[in-house]
Amino acid sequence: MNLKKKRDFRVERYGVPTINPEPPSSAADAQNPPASIADAASADPVTLQKELAAQKDDYLRLAADFDNFQKRTRRDSDQQAAMEKEAFIRDLLPILDNLERALASEQSISSEPLHQGVTMTLQQVGQLLHRHGIEAVEDVGRSFDPYRHDAVSVRHDPSQPDHVVLEVTRRGYCRGDKVFRPAKVIVNDLSYSPGVSHAR
Repeated sequence: MNLKKKRDFRVERYGVPTINPEPPSSAADAQNPPASIADAASADPVTLQKELAAQKDDYLRLAADFDNFQKRTRRDSDQQAAMEKEAFIRDLLPILDNLERALASEQSISSEPLHQGVTMTLQQVGQLLHRHGIEAVEDVGRSFDPYRHDAVSVRHDPSQPDHVVLEVTRRGYCRGDKVFRPAKVIVNDLSYSPGVSHAR
């Protein structure tokens, strides 16, 4: 006799029904909730508020640190770009000096096409500097300023005020109100004898 027939025979003979296990009822689950839920329900509201406030402080501190990191990164990047641009302009200025000297020489004046070419180049370079905020300064006739001028020589000219710039040997440049490159100048000094130039 197979198992099914034996089971049926046992039920018929002894009246023993087959019992299938049942899953736990929802009422039992409700009476025994998970430990985490029970702990949260039994926790002191004041303690929960303190923990929430601590987590909020940690979040705000982390957000502030990240914001400062972003600002520092942008500032470092801007400073690096400004330094690279400034270095390029400083390398460009000696070329501009040579063009001005060529324009002031007699040889360039005798050749009109060369004179025009140098003049156009100077104008283009001047426009390039202007776009980057660099402006040439006209210092002749101004009072000598050690922060803006580098005196390379003195001269005696009674027709001009004392300590005034008589000649610029190398042009100075400014970026806004700040000196980008001081000018090399010859300064009037009435205390010196007429016609005597004193190089420094």
